Amino acid sequence: MALSLCSSSSLALSYLLPRVTPRGRLHTGKIIASSSSLSGKKTTLAKAAKGVSSVCEPLPPDRPLWFPGSSPPEWLDGSLPGDFGFDPLGLGSDPELLKWFAQAELIHGRWAMLAVAGILIPELLERLGFIEDFSWYEAGTREYFADTKTLFVVQMALMGWVEGRRWADILNPGSVDINFKFPNKKKPKADVGYPGGFWFDPLMWGRGSPEPVMVLRTKEIKNGRLAMLAFVGFWFQAIYTGDDPIQNLMNHLADPGHCNIFSAFTSS
Repeated sequence: MALSLCSSSSLALSYLLPRVTPRGRLHTGKIIASSSSLSGKKTTLAKAAKGVSSVCEPLPPDRPLWFPGSSPPEWLDGSLPGDFGFDPLGLGSDPELLKWFAQAELIHGRWAMLAVAGILIPELLERLGFIEDFSWYEAGTREYFADTKTLFVVQMALMGWVEGRRWADILNPGSVDINFKFPNKKKPKADVGYPGGFWFDPLMWGRGSPEPVMVLRTKEIKNGRLAMLAFVGFWFQAIYTGDDPIQNLMNHLADPGHCNIFSAFTSS
């Protein structure tokens, strides 16, 4: 159930970023991919230099698909990171909705990765003795430096400002630019969802180094999807077992025959 739910979310969500540049060579640096590499064999990538275009190069029609031998819908043309041709319900057939779904998946995947790290790291620190009485599931009921209403209002104000800026950038790409401006340096093309620059990409990885842009963005989407699925698993475990993820893992390793997902649906 969780798997089908997550898959149906990812399906259409794995698609946005403005329909990118026509296929061709990036500005400086080359990407070499043999046709055999796209069918699962070894890929050879020439090292891309820094300063390469920040826009993804579309994948060819014979890219890997979620189901080998299937035909991807026409609106999934390989120009979006994480596009494996999976949209059985046709949710991405509307170009405007496709852009929105892809941005939604990107931001939810990033939040999920932060959430998963925020659950696992404190639990690990508690097991090592650095913190005490940690429970992510009950974090909202704890007392902090301010009352919950104040924290809620502050959070809504801060997140509302950030989301407002993000929405403005979706409506008018490049309008929310906080990067330094130099008179003799050309700014990279604005790419919605990937602000880059000094503040968000100081090492310039998102511009083609050390790997092509499409490779890096696809890795992010894959990890974001995995994190969303992991969070659903953490939530289910917390309700059913009352334990945190690492403790549940230890219990499973100690007794895999009884501590597993099937025990949730069978009597003890």
